Amino acid sequence: MFKFKLRYSWLLGDEAAPQIDAPLFALLYGILTTGSLQKAAREVGLSYRYAWGLMQRWERLFGQPLALLQRGRGSRLTAFGEKLVWAEQRVRARLGPQLESLAGELEREFAGLIDAPGARLAIHASHDLALAGLRDLLAARGGLQLDLQFKGSVAAVASLAQGKCELAGFHVAQNETVASAAQLAYRPWLRPRAHKAVALVTREQGLMIAKGNPHGVATLDDLIRPGMRFINRQSGSGTRLEFDQLLAQAGIDPHGIEGYQTEEFTHLAVAATIAAGMADAGFGIKAAAARYGLDFIALMKEKYFLLVRNESLDKPAVQSLLAIIGGADFQALVAQLPGYGAAQAGQVLNLRDALAW
Repeated sequence: MFKFKLRYSWLLGDEAAPQIDAPLFALLYGILTTGSLQKAAREVGLSYRYAWGLMQRWERLFGQPLALLQRGRGSRLTAFGEKLVWAEQRVRARLGPQLESLAGELEREFAGLIDAPGARLAIHASHDLALAGLRDLLAARGGLQLDLQFKGSVAAVASLAQGKCELAGFHVAQNETVASAAQLAYRPWLRPRAHKAVALVTREQGLMIAKGNPHGVATLDDLIRPGMRFINRQSGSGTRLEFDQLLAQAGIDPHGIEGYQTEEFTHLAVAATIAAGMADAGFGIKAAAARYGLDFIALMKEKYFLLVRNESLDKPAVQSLLAIIGGADFQALVAQLPGYGAAQAGQVLNLRDALAW
C-alpha cells in the first residue's frame, strides 16, 4: 500500500533561495528549552561541531545572530531566533493536521487502485491528541489504518450522517447546562435508533494562558480586561460551542473579548499562538497547554466519543478498532496526555445513555 507524507518548506526568498533545514528549527527549539547548544545538539542527534556550523551558516544567510553562546553560561536565543522558533511551531500546529488529513485521502484513493493489504476506516473528528496518537499507533503496527480528518465536531457528525465516513469524533461537556447547549447543534445529525456512541477519552478543558500567568488571569471575567488578547477556536467546533456556553453562563458578552473573532483550527495551534506571544489566553485542552509549557486553569471536563452506525459495529475493522481502544497500548498512550482519562475506552453506549437525552 502507498504511504504518503506531505511536508511544507521554508524558503529564504523565492523558489531559488535556500530552503531552511528542518534540523535548524529543532536545534533552535532545543536551545530554547535546554539553554544549551550542546544539549540541544544531543537531543536532535547532531554533533556539536555540526550544530555549531549549522548555526553559523544560517546566521550568515539571515544577516543576524540566532543565539547568544556564552562560555560557561549556556546559550539563549536572540529575539529573532525565538520569533523564528515560534513561527515554525505555529505553522506546524496549523498545517500539520491538514496535511495529515490530505495524505490519508490520497492513500484511500490509491488503495482502490492496487491490492492493498489491511483494512482502512475513515474517521472525521474534532481535533484530539489521543485520536491522533491512536492513528500513529496503528500505522506503526501495520494492518488496520485510520484515514483521519480533523474538522469541527458538528461537521464531523454531519459527515457520518451523510455517509462520508465510518466513524465521527465529537465531544460533550460533563457540565449538564453546557452539554445541553452543544447537543442542540448535534441533534439534527444524531439518530438514537441508528447510531451508537463509543467512549474514547475524557479531557479537561480550560483557559490556556502564557507561562507564569503574567496578567493574573483567574476566571473568564479576566478575559474582558483592557489589553488582554484572546485566541479562539473556529465556529462550529465543539470547543467553541462549549466556550460560548460558558461565557453565556457567566453573563459575559463575547464581543467584549479582544481577539474573540480570531480563530485557529486545533488546540495545538491555539497553544502555539499563545506560546509565541501572539495572544495572552485561549480556551482548549490541558494537554495542548502542557505541550507548549503554558499555564492552565481547568474550567470543565468533557467526554469524547466516536459515533458509529449500528450496521457498522459488526464489521471486522470496527471490532478490531474497539479492541485496540480498550487495550493496554491505548491506555498507556492516554496516560501520557495531561488532563486525559480512558477508564471507559471502547465501551459501546446508546446515545440516550451517552448524552443523557
